[in-house]
Amino acid sequence: MKENREITIYDVARVLNLSPSTVSRALKNKPHVSRETRNRITEAADKMGYRHNKFASNLRQKKTQTIGVVVPRLNSYFMAEALAGIEKIASDNGYSLLIAQSQESYIKEQLCISTLFNSRVDGFLVSLAYDSSDMEHFNILFKKNIPVVFFDRVKKCNNCVNVVIDNYRAGYEITTHLIEQGCKNIMHLGGNMLRNVYSERFCGYKQALLDKNLTFNNNFLVVSDMTSKAGSDFARRIIRMKQHPDAVFTSNDTTAVAIIAELENAGIRIPEDIAVAGFNNEPVGRFIKPNLTTVNYPAREMGETAVSMLLNRLTNSQAQHADTVVIDHKIIIRESSVRKTRGSQTTKTL
Repeated sequence: MKENREITIYDVARVLNLSPSTVSRALKNKPHVSRETRNRITEAADKMGYRHNKFASNLRQKKTQTIGVVVPRLNSYFMAEALAGIEKIASDNGYSLLIAQSQESYIKEQLCISTLFNSRVDGFLVSLAYDSSDMEHFNILFKKNIPVVFFDRVKKCNNCVNVVIDNYRAGYEITTHLIEQGCKNIMHLGGNMLRNVYSERFCGYKQALLDKNLTFNNNFLVVSDMTSKAGSDFARRIIRMKQHPDAVFTSNDTTAVAIIAELENAGIRIPEDIAVAGFNNEPVGRFIKPNLTTVNYPAREMGETAVSMLLNRLTNSQAQHADTVVIDHKIIIRESSVRKTRGSQTTKTL
């Protein structure tokens, strides 16, 4: 009966009548083993089905060379780009990723953190769920001195690094652009204000109105889950209004595209009747007609920066580290916000 167990270096050593240390050195391609002996060992190991147990080896060194990544959801362009940046830098430095998605749930986020902690990952990269209300589930990581880097959706905490863009400034700049196009009644579609990305974009929008002596109307703020359906619902709300706004600034491109489609189906012209601006610079914004004004959110660069900061902590825990890293953003002006009577509709970057 064939044994159903892992073959070890001790099994290989016994078959070849060699010491386990010699077999180990040969399989690790270390010196002091002749080529002939190394070839014998390699051939026997392959024939016997030996597999190097990297996980066990790493545990003996109290490292797994693995990073835990927790994201709200995987089916977004932004997160796919961020993960691509994370994976490249991690792989270049000999690290693997364990990726979990909270599906925008605080409860599931807690489970993700617990599962990855029990998998003994060396550090964490986290973008918080839509409704995460506190940081208690991270306490076990802090107590064990496991480094944590938050990106995009972040929270201030001791010994953590946050990697962000200046969401306040971006919200302010894109709202200012709409005002400069002659818009005075600008609605804003945002997400849960617990999250920095949505609260800061809203604050920038509001301050731009105040700085231009425009009144902020509470009814012009709508909070949603920022899905395509939320964008369509928001547009239908506008259609039902007796007096339409003359512009919309929404906190992602997914909702912006849905808003444009719904408004145009109702006979409302974009941007002549209502100018629209989104956020994230997703590819769909370049193909919808009119092309979408948006904020370039450098997701891949953010992922690369976040994992680089984490690797720095893993390799040099005693060094001084920045607690916040701000990545540059750009306002990309396209047709959806530029009034025909106010100049060119060509794409511009601010």
